[in-house]
Order: sequence, then C-alpha cells, then structure tokens
Amino acid sequence: MPGPVASENTPLLNPPVPRIEEPSDEMPDSGNALLIFWEELRILTRYALPVFGTHILEFSLIMSSVISIGHLSTTALAAISLGSMTANVTAFSVIQGFASALDTMLPSAWTSTQPHLVGLWTQRMVVVQGFLLIPMYFVWFNAEGILLSLKQDPEVARLAAIYLRWVSMGLPAYAFNCASPDDATSSETRRYFQSQAYGVIYVPRTAWYPLSRRMFTSLGVLVQLGLAGVGQTASEWWAWELVALAASLIGPVALATQSVLLVSASTTFQAPFALSVATSVRIGNLLGEGKAQRAGIASNTSILMALALSAASSAMFLIFRNSWAYIFNNDPEVVTLVASIIPLVALFQVFDGNAAVTAGILRARGKQVTGALLNLSSYYIFGIPFGMYLTFSRDMKLHGLWIGLTVSLVYCAFFGTLLCLRTDWNREVWKVMQRLKEDDKAHRHQLQVDAENGVAQQS
Repeated sequence: MPGPVASENTPLLNPPVPRIEEPSDEMPDSGNALLIFWEELRILTRYALPVFGTHILEFSLIMSSVISIGHLSTTALAAISLGSMTANVTAFSVIQGFASALDTMLPSAWTSTQPHLVGLWTQRMVVVQGFLLIPMYFVWFNAEGILLSLKQDPEVARLAAIYLRWVSMGLPAYAFNCASPDDATSSETRRYFQSQAYGVIYVPRTAWYPLSRRMFTSLGVLVQLGLAGVGQTASEWWAWELVALAASLIGPVALATQSVLLVSASTTFQAPFALSVATSVRIGNLLGEGKAQRAGIASNTSILMALALSAASSAMFLIFRNSWAYIFNNDPEVVTLVASIIPLVALFQVFDGNAAVTAGILRARGKQVTGALLNLSSYYIFGIPFGMYLTFSRDMKLHGLWIGLTVSLVYCAFFGTLLCLRTDWNREVWKVMQRLKEDDKAHRHQLQVDAENGVAQQS
C-alpha cells in the first residue's frame, strides 16, 4: 500500500531528527508578570550577546579604518567618510533592508510545525540579493564622476572612489551572509559564514529545504517586505548620510568631525541594535508558538533594556567629551568641534536606542511599512529640514545638523513606543497562524503538482 500523503509536517529525511528547542519555549504563556519579565530579560540578553559580539567585531573593521586613516590627515578622514557614506546609501542599507524581510518570515516559521520553511525563505532571499548586486556594482565603479557631480572636493572624491573599489570585493559576501540564518536556534537573519556553517553542519535536517524551483517562487512577498524594510532601515541610514553630505559642504573639518561623531554613535548603537535583533527573533518565536501574553511582556522588557543601555552610552560620552576625538584625529579644530557637539550625541543616545528596539518589535509583527513611514516622516519631514535650516540659515553649522537629528529620534522613539504599547498581541498571534496556514496550503499544492508530474513521466 502507498504511504501517507506528504505534508508540511512530514520529515524530509528518515529517521526523523528531533527539533532543537530552547528551554524557554517550554515556559507557560500565563503567570506572574514580574516573573515573566525576569525570564524574558535573561532570554533577550542571551540572544543579544552573540549578535552584539558579531556586529561589534564586524563594525571594528570600519572603526579601525577611521582611526588609522584619521591620524594620516584630515583630508583622508574626510575621504573615507564620503566613501563610507556612498557605500551605505547605495548598497549596505539596501541589503540590510531587504534582509529584514526575513525577520518577519523566519522566527515564526522556526517555532511552528514547519521549520524547514526557514531554509526555503532563506534560499529565496539569496536569489533576491543576487539581483540587487548588479546596480550596486555599476554605481560603485563610477563613483568618482558621481561624487564630482555632487560638487565634492576633487581630491576627496578621488580617494573615496579608490576606497569603494577595494570595498567592492567584499560586497557579495556581505549580501549573501545577510540572507543566511545566523543561528539555528533563534533563526536570525544576520551575518558571518561561521554561523551559516553551524546551521548547515549541525541542524541541516530540521530547517533545511532541498534546493528546488520553489526558491524562485513567492519572491514578490520578499520584495514587498524588503522594499518596506529598505524604507524602514535605509531611510534612517540615508538620513545620516545626507547629514554627512551637508557637512561636506561646510568644509573638510566639519566632514572629519562628522565622521568621528558618526562612527562613535554607530559603535555604541550596536548594543541596542543587537537587542533589537534579539527582540525581533524572540517575539517572532513567541508569536509562532501562540504565546500572546509573553510576547507583550518581552516587548515591554526590551524597551526598558534599551533605556538602560542608552543611559550607559550617554554617560560615557559626557565623561570623556574633551578627550574623545583624540582617538581618531589630532587636529585641534576637530577635537574642539567634537567636544562641543558630544553632549547632543549623548542626549540622542537615549532616543536612538529606544527607536531601534521599537523598530525590531514592528519587524516581528510584519509592520515594516509602518516603521518605514515612521522613519520617513521623522527624518525627512521634521528632523532634517529643521537641521538644514539651523545649519545654513541660522549659521549653526554642524551643531544645527545634530539638533535636527535629535529631533528626528525623539519623534521616532515616542511614536514607535506608543505603537508597541498599544499592540493587540492576541491579534498578532492570529495573523501569524493565518500566514503559516497559507504557506502550508501552498506547499501541499506544490507536492500534489510534483506527484502528478511524476506519475505522468512514469506513464
């Protein structure tokens, strides 16, 4: 007699391999709220620490470049700032934005009865990222002419173009690692081949999906979520790079100062960003398990953790404000300007961390469009125009730009927190279950089509 009809729950290989489960998955959804708070705090910390380690080590490549080149000359520091700005705007932010679509698809798939969908969605994202690389390379290899058309200093533009040509060699690895699962347990969507190898070697039969034509299907879902993710992620990156472009119009000293401040703020941002990634994964897992109350408490816990992390960063900047710039550059003008602006950097740290975590919560809910609209309105309607006005009309120069950025983050953090606190988590669980049912229906249909084609070929 023929065996049972295959479904999403049928193991792809025999004997079946046990699912890897987090101990926290066995925790009940209901109970004492304070106890759940401490449990979620420990879980979020455990999830965030590896991500933070990965990102801080990766970002150290950028930071070490800025530190070493900054001690060569102010012009060289301005050039690397301009080159990094171009790379972020035209490539890295777009790649990260599209990869954020997996923050919605993977966590709930992993904790559902269909864990192999993790592999399928990852394969689809690799296809999408491959197509994205083509226009990126075109822009990077014509960067000098583009920068000159934007009225940049010729020497700075030349050095920035050289920087981009060398950085371009690592672009494919960056793109494809952004599309690979970072950890087999948390199903995160971030980087490094070591993490990818861990997923392939140790848990291939749980989340792996065999290579097939299905990796070229449903790409529209990822493109739709990816474009929204670009709007959410890249809109913030582009705002910062637009500020760097405005700083370049003030002069090389202002651009060098902006580079020091941006790298400093970006380094401390890795902690709340790692927490944002962990929060997105954790809430996605809980929604896939149908644990609405625990998902809500995890959301609130992450917001409080972000405030604590940001307060620590702010205190560090204020304590070392007068000597901080010497890490990057010895130019007295740069050192003085950095010291005068760092109090603003310390202020917006609090709101920046909060905005990062609430963005992760929105991604877990599949609300990339909402996050994109929030970022677009905060930066491009309020913060940046106000900063440009203060900079060029009120002659506040670089101080005006940072005041505008701070206004943007206050707006983004306030409304992001409001949206998260007003979430109906029972409804979010229902929406995840509906999406998983649609995936199951599509897979059953594909199995039926493949079976019919097999019968037809045999006959």
